[in-house]
Amino acid sequence: MRYMGTTAETFVIKRIYDRPADDDGCRVLVDRLWPRGVSKEDAQLDLWLKDVAPTPLLRQEFGHMKERFEDFRLKYRQELDSNPAVATLLGLGPTHSRVTLLYGARDPEVNHARVLLEFMHEHP
Repeated sequence: MRYMGTTAETFVIKRIYDRPADDDGCRVLVDRLWPRGVSKEDAQLDLWLKDVAPTPLLRQEFGHMKERFEDFRLKYRQELDSNPAVATLLGLGPTHSRVTLLYGARDPEVNHARVLLEFMHEHP
């Protein structure tokens, strides 16, 4: 998913289980836990930014349940507001034409990476 504006075409999200592509640019894993079944070599990461992921407590409360997503979204955005790891992520934008935020969740719509991408769009 891409957003227009200052971060136009810069930040995108992708499942880590999808094959790396030449146009992925800087590949950043934004999960706190390493995804099952993915070797570090296959991941082809430039950075693993664990600290930008939701806290363990929030992740457990959410449990990837669709009916809890809106509450999760609000709480995670609050965490992001005071998370210093966001600055690290934002700092990648000016030095890379594309930054691909990688996540392991199954659902492409109900996951923390989607919320993080929205947040990045709003904080160029």
